[in-house]
Amino acid sequence: MSRTRDQDACPGALQVHQAADGALMRVRLPGGVLSAKGLETLAHLAADGGGGALELTSRGSLQIRGITDPGRVADALAGAGLLPSPTHERVRNIVSSPLSGRSGGLADVRGWVGDLDRALQDDAALAALPGRFWFSIDDGRGDVSGLHADVGVQVGDAGVALLLAGVDTGIRLAGDDAVATMVEIARRFQAVRGKRWRVTELDDCHELIGDFAVTVPDPAHRYPHVTRRPPVGWVAQTQDAVAGRVALGAAVPLGVLPARTAEFLAAIEAPIVVTPWRSILVCDLTEEVADTSLRVLAPLGLVFDENSPWLTVSACTTPIARTVTVRALRARSRLAWPSRSSSSRAGSSRPTSPILPRITVRPTPRFSP
Repeated sequence: MSRTRDQDACPGALQVHQAADGALMRVRLPGGVLSAKGLETLAHLAADGGGGALELTSRGSLQIRGITDPGRVADALAGAGLLPSPTHERVRNIVSSPLSGRSGGLADVRGWVGDLDRALQDDAALAALPGRFWFSIDDGRGDVSGLHADVGVQVGDAGVALLLAGVDTGIRLAGDDAVATMVEIARRFQAVRGKRWRVTELDDCHELIGDFAVTVPDPAHRYPHVTRRPPVGWVAQTQDAVAGRVALGAAVPLGVLPARTAEFLAAIEAPIVVTPWRSILVCDLTEEVADTSLRVLAPLGLVFDENSPWLTVSACTTPIARTVTVRALRARSRLAWPSRSSSSRAGSSRPTSPILPRITVRPTPRFSP
């Protein structure tokens, strides 16, 4: 790997990307976790100082483009608690099983996400990690391990598996050691990486794990790419300590969430989880609140139908997209574009998006916790 610089240009809240339509800022959300107040802040910033929408990324983060005053936006993010460490803001790349502790999975790993986030911020050397380096914490259902994060753990019946770039190393950890081990692997990578940004770019990954005991020889298991649909619709929180609560899963067409829709989501005043599949979970709802929320949100373009064709469409947004119309893309791809989404508990809506660049259509199996 030949590079002239040791850091990538991956944007953050302070290191912005100057795109054709203005500055682009990305806000890391470890585990995709976001409070209603945080979402409201981001929605207002997108509406008042950006392009009018939030974009969901494939790492469970949110970004705003078209920003005219990055300093003002950064100050607002810090004031809302969305920028806890200016030095480590691009390092907090953590994905985890979105429904962990609420529905399915072998363990509740939500606490691990917070512990890992704090450990990263407390380590001065890790501030120099590349912005593309990331971590995954899988609660055993196998949903985020297949994303091939640089360092990952997956809960299993025989311990916690340590993964490098989605490959099972054969190392099994105690749950209490999972976070510390991930931080140690990150330290070792930073020490040897040179101008490399990802674990897969190392000549020999074994230098990261050489002194760890391999307890499952030659596991030869690479977790598959995640091709399943996001959790969409009405999800019973069967692992919840409070009986009867549900989560609402909403797919966001092409990952573009209008600021106005985000404000409606925030108004529910419930915990939010942004998933790596460009969808949103609104959690810890009573059935009555969930039913009312569905009736309000579906007409705004969010997709709650697990059979919607929108769930087979993905896009990578780029500045040039603003010059391309939906009609032209529909004609070019000859795709039978879904014009409406529906739910047994809600009305229908017309999904729209101001940003439509590169499109991928693929069949995906149904989601199961």
